[in-house]
Amino acid sequence: MAKVVIAGSINIDILSTMTRAPRAGETVNGDTVAFMPGGKGLNQAVAAAQQGLPVAFVGRVGQDAFGDQVIAFFREKGIDTGAIIRTGTAPTANAIILVDGTAENYIVVIPAANAETCPADAERLEIAAGDVVVSQFEIPRTTIAAVFRRARQAGARTILNAAPALDDAPESLWADTDILVVNETELSHFAGVPVSGDAPVAEVGDVARRLIQRPGQTVIATLGVRGAVAVTAEGEILVPGRAVKAVDTTGAGDCFVGSLSARLAAGDDLAAAMRYANVAASISVTRVGTGTAMPTADEVRAVLG
Repeated sequence: MAKVVIAGSINIDILSTMTRAPRAGETVNGDTVAFMPGGKGLNQAVAAAQQGLPVAFVGRVGQDAFGDQVIAFFREKGIDTGAIIRTGTAPTANAIILVDGTAENYIVVIPAANAETCPADAERLEIAAGDVVVSQFEIPRTTIAAVFRRARQAGARTILNAAPALDDAPESLWADTDILVVNETELSHFAGVPVSGDAPVAEVGDVARRLIQRPGQTVIATLGVRGAVAVTAEGEILVPGRAVKAVDTTGAGDCFVGSLSARLAAGDDLAAAMRYANVAASISVTRVGTGTAMPTADEVRAVLG
């Protein structure tokens, strides 16, 4: 069976909910606080594992209690931790997340051990034809480029979630990416063209097409409550959004990417995988949390019918 390989970030999130976030120089009372596993890489790995696919992870944590916590969490979810390195030179990464009463989030990330992830880390894992290899921009981009180069040589499919929007990725990484996933902000950044949150889907598609560098590439723009659109040289696939009462949108994009990768590894075509991932993401926003909010396959299928 094909597996999902995630090369990415691992955090312990410090998440607080409140009626509204503070303005500059202001103090407000919060409602709750929790320490929970997170990071874009971890979130995507858990989202994929929740769909029943084998998942392996490449990344780093510190030799600290937070590192113990996330390793235990991975093992609980059945994720292969053989390529996770315990570094002695940096602590496990953290993200400080504020979520207000409208479900909007405000995030500060402290990279710590994530910044030490290197190409040699991935050599502990075998990547095979049919696997889906996924990464995001929360670990060094040169490391992602090396992992994707190995993946393409092995005949695996690569998915890059270019978030956050950073400009230090090697050109080879863009060429070795089969599916690029960006939100509207990231799309605007990399295409160099402003894209408003309510831009017509056709306009989003036209801008996304600017990011295609070679035949066979796909760009998926996630559009929040409006769903997602995939663009290839041949055309577009639009998956409409699903209306839910959101309580925390943190990690919704990660849920989409992880669920998408799982269904592609399972053999779904792109349209079916996108529909599935969109439903999974819509479920995740009805819960507070990131890695702990990812729905199971049974929950997603219950909605799909």
